[in-house]
Amino acid sequence: MHNSLFNEQRWMTQAMGTCLKAQLAKQGQTLRRVAAIAFLAAIGSGWAQTPSTFNPSDAETVAFTEIAFGLQHPWAVAFLPNGEYLVAQQEGVMRVVDANGRVGAPILGIPEVAFSGQGGLLDVVLDRDFDANRQLYFCFAKADASSGGNRTTTALASAKLNERQDRLEQVQTLFQQSPSVRSDQHFGCRIAQAHDNSLFLTLGERFIARDQAQRTTNHLGSIVRLQTDGSAYRDNPFFDKRGGLPETWSWGHRNPLGAVITPDGELWTHEAGPQGGDEINHIRGGGNYGWPIMTYGHHVGARKSSGQGMEAPVHYWRDEIAPSGLTYLSSDRYGPDWQNSFFLGSMAHGALIRLKIDNDKVIEEDWLTVAPGHGVRDVRQGPDGFLYVLIDGEDGRLLRIEPPELPQAQAPVQASGDADAKTDASTPAVGDAGIQPEPAEPAPAVISPDTPGAAPVMDEPAAEPSAAPAVLEPSPSESTAEQAAAAESGPGASAQ
Repeated sequence: MHNSLFNEQRWMTQAMGTCLKAQLAKQGQTLRRVAAIAFLAAIGSGWAQTPSTFNPSDAETVAFTEIAFGLQHPWAVAFLPNGEYLVAQQEGVMRVVDANGRVGAPILGIPEVAFSGQGGLLDVVLDRDFDANRQLYFCFAKADASSGGNRTTTALASAKLNERQDRLEQVQTLFQQSPSVRSDQHFGCRIAQAHDNSLFLTLGERFIARDQAQRTTNHLGSIVRLQTDGSAYRDNPFFDKRGGLPETWSWGHRNPLGAVITPDGELWTHEAGPQGGDEINHIRGGGNYGWPIMTYGHHVGARKSSGQGMEAPVHYWRDEIAPSGLTYLSSDRYGPDWQNSFFLGSMAHGALIRLKIDNDKVIEEDWLTVAPGHGVRDVRQGPDGFLYVLIDGEDGRLLRIEPPELPQAQAPVQASGDADAKTDASTPAVGDAGIQPEPAEPAPAVISPDTPGAAPVMDEPAAEPSAAPAVLEPSPSESTAEQAAAAESGPGASAQ
């Protein structure tokens, strides 16, 4: 108990220790940042519009209230109508956290997930009409049974949460990314439901198949738009046209780990580049977002061609921030400076990044330190208008961000039950937070020539097309890269 109290006091000290200094410096820092961004926007910056000029050392400390702890690698949070929280953990578990911070038992009825590397249970959202239909959607890494479990895919499922909130019922797999791939990296797997109830799902290029992101004849490195029964949305670019799959909305993505619908109905996402070059994008139907032809990452072999005919990122960061989770703050809980801003988590810096964007140009950027030495996995605006953050790790935490004008930090809420026995393990070291180095990019030569509809060239020439589901197998060189990636990032890894 003594250790638990000590840890809570340490978190409170981190939250408020430099608040006064940050507030005094805030005005000058903001003016410098806005001036720098305006200058870059005026002179132009090539393909992108506004590269970040923010210095992480200028990050401000933000106050928070701890809602719950003891969550093992929490990946996503949704808000139940009774004031409780539904948390998805990467290992394939959902739990309800009550308003007092008590963490419930695992919910029954969740299908088996492929929990390896970056795979697992990776998102959960409630249907817009959840109060009436109890429907929710979740995204997970799924083993391909036809491969004996050697290949995996990104899957989207729907289910109904029973009234007791202890079981998922009527579970249905709505969609599976095609082809399946022998890789445990880059699943994407973020869900955003639009105002018309359509579902956007982000899909990574699975790391070893990056060139496939430029093809519209598969789902790798794309965003799909679906109806709530899993069928393709009728307004999709290739719904009734040749040249692409009917589910495809956009392509040229690497590994989008944040997605949000803004109040005006627009879709925004972010994704990590190869060792830098992380970016935020305004997603438009039929858009090609460049990967791997165009990137601002530093990795050897990263391509930097002209980007003609491709959508430029609205904003990018030269150095790695490892973005995860994205929300749009429409409420006035934090005052006019924060209202109508985007917030994204940084796994690399344990921070929230605030962006105010006007006409696809960033006019303000602030960094808010939340959990130094830990990773911010998800951030969402709750129905009460507050921001909620998930801190990744073996002892993950659910936090509520408090308005910056609060005179003092509120004491964390002490959860009951097994949490009373917490020891120093409640404050994991940096390695425990799931922060792993980015695996080396595989050689691009393993992918077939860039011909629409071409099959991947692996150990043998491509066979004639058949009705069997498409799969990708790595060549020997790919297998080496895959093994290196797996060695560097086990379950809970955050390599982007």
